[in-house]
Amino acid sequence: MGDYEWMGAALEEARKAAELGEVPVGAVIVRRGEIVAAAHNTRETQRNATHHAELLAIDAACKALGGWRLWECELFVTLEPCPMCAGAIINSRLRRVVYGAADTKAGCCGSVTDLFALPFNHHPVVEKGLRAEEAGELLAGFFARLRAERGKKPRWTPPGRP
Repeated sequence: MGDYEWMGAALEEARKAAELGEVPVGAVIVRRGEIVAAAHNTRETQRNATHHAELLAIDAACKALGGWRLWECELFVTLEPCPMCAGAIINSRLRRVVYGAADTKAGCCGSVTDLFALPFNHHPVVEKGLRAEEAGELLAGFFARLRAERGKKPRWTPPGRP
């Protein structure tokens, strides 16, 4: 397997998230050519702000490999990591990050800012745009469905407001 297939595995995780009603983001961690962890967003189902695909994959990889230093590992994720996930990537010492779609609202690998360019003690290699169209289509479709569903339901308004 190679980068294209590993991103395919991350896309499959993103599809699992979408089936749960989660924002479709998936991640896999690869070490020496083998997937050691895979995860998808579960923020809504678990009601936990930290349940991003990247953090869950990092946690699973640490458990699988028996340590917190993932310096031999690469992360494949369908959406550009946010500040929280970029911080976890730095702290876990992942050597390379490959992401699909850019995140112009929260991306911290070059879109909004680039945390990896700051003077931290670790700087992973970043590769952008692998299978970005597929990842973007998953996200766009998810949010279009969400907007359509919300349009059918009456919105709650606070008491005293029109």
